[in-house]
Amino acid sequence: METPETVKTITVETLINAPVEKVWELWTETEHIVNWNNASDDWYTSKAQNDLKVGGGFLARMEARDGSASFDFTGKYVAVEDHKFIEYILTDARNVKINFTAEENKTKIVETFEAENTHPEEMQKGGWQSILDNFKKYVERT
Repeated sequence: METPETVKTITVETLINAPVEKVWELWTETEHIVNWNNASDDWYTSKAQNDLKVGGGFLARMEARDGSASFDFTGKYVAVEDHKFIEYILTDARNVKINFTAEENKTKIVETFEAENTHPEEMQKGGWQSILDNFKKYVERT
């Protein structure tokens, strides 16, 4: 008897020295997304679109600075609770959940995503954590 492959989830998190209202704004508005959404200095987001509502979608155009590679990171929102929670499904059908928790004048972000089968899990975790770390730096200096 065959069993379905177990979906592996990966979690990354950070604590940001800023109120949840500011964190939410910088996470969701396209003019800010292009300033922090990269895992390393070799990459950048050249374009972002975001329709933050259930049934709405998003796109972040990720490009290597040397022009060697690019891809569109896209998905559709399935749950949005302002200043608290976002859930979306990527175009490859993987699920992502993001919790925003206010802790006095700080915000904890916990992001859980389904791993893909192409890259090692540690590599995926490192990349997503790097993006989250870039976001933290961006918020705290903005």
